[in-house]
Amino acid sequence: MATDIKDIARTVDAAAVMGLLPGRPRLLAMGEPTHGEDTLLDVRNELFRQLVEQEGHRTITIESDCLMGQVVDDYVTSGTGTLDEAMEHGFSHGWGAFEGNRELVRWMRAHNVRADHEGRPTSERLRFAGFDGPLEITHAASPRQALTALHGHLAARVDADLLPCTAETLDRLLGADDRWTEPAAMTDPARSVGQSAEAGRLRLLADDLVALLDAQTPHLIAADSRDERDRAHLHGRTAIGLLRYHHWMADPSPARLTRLVGLRDQMMADNLLALAERGPVLAHAHNSHLQRGSSTMRMGGVLLEWWGAGALVSARLGEEYGFVATALGTIRHQGVDAPAPDTVEGLLYALPEDRYVLDARRLAAALGDTPPVARVSPWFGYAPLDPARLADSDADGIVFVRDVRRA
Repeated sequence: MATDIKDIARTVDAAAVMGLLPGRPRLLAMGEPTHGEDTLLDVRNELFRQLVEQEGHRTITIESDCLMGQVVDDYVTSGTGTLDEAMEHGFSHGWGAFEGNRELVRWMRAHNVRADHEGRPTSERLRFAGFDGPLEITHAASPRQALTALHGHLAARVDADLLPCTAETLDRLLGADDRWTEPAAMTDPARSVGQSAEAGRLRLLADDLVALLDAQTPHLIAADSRDERDRAHLHGRTAIGLLRYHHWMADPSPARLTRLVGLRDQMMADNLLALAERGPVLAHAHNSHLQRGSSTMRMGGVLLEWWGAGALVSARLGEEYGFVATALGTIRHQGVDAPAPDTVEGLLYALPEDRYVLDARRLAAALGDTPPVARVSPWFGYAPLDPARLADSDADGIVFVRDVRRA
């Protein structure tokens, strides 16, 4: 079996990854089994560089706040602000603190100005995006930023009589932002404002604003750049998604948590599909968000199951969606030592090199009819491969990294 696996293992590069896919995808997703490890970010960065140079990719998107990501995009495309400001204000979840992300942003900016002092043509510039909603473990953001940006965009371009409300009305209904970001609301639906009369009115207004944005498409195409239109639609998607999320935060039913994790991935999927319209795109996030099959996790002792962003996008794009999962051998600084030899990771760990990419279906065939034992991680932050799902087309390929080391 080990010989069979070695025969299908390839060096991790763009050519090998693209060779796993039936065609050129509009969206290539690369998953990771844990967050915040620069070794894995370095693998991602190198793959993106090769995709840019060999395959014409221009956009990378990561599991970070879609609104904050605009700060990074402005920096890499036009030099707005500084690198430090982009890292501090352009990432959610603390991702701006990781050297791998800093190196990515630094390289993208350098690439965009390399051709001449004024930068590359717009069509050749690299773009950055976050595709997560403005959501953290402790809270969900106020819809203020998204709603007011959308309203302001329309107010500057269409007859005021067509607007469903004034900016002052929005401000009054939104109230103080800390009402929306109340941390206690994540565990106590009674502390959420998501089903208040004001929130209900805002949901209707957000829907009317997005409908007006769509209805004015011919006029806005003539009046705006594509970037301006794309950002207006991003603000509309985000406003509606956040108000929907807050609504279900206030729901006391047993399905509350399942709805919330599903809504987050639905926001992710909508953002990915919008980015794919400008494709090709490399997306990077946790394996659980990008796999084609259903996702599961335990929260508060309850097992949740829902369709993740990858499953939703794959249902829309079909073969134009490609997914490569990442597995690893050790994260010794987190107590994840060498895998047992009867696990998938253990079999891959026995190979002589540090990094491989393998065709997931061929790997499943090499493992035979009886799948290896599922690896159990001693650390909650690492999710091992599920060997029973290798043959189910959850992923097109597996990137294996032998050892993750602290920088």
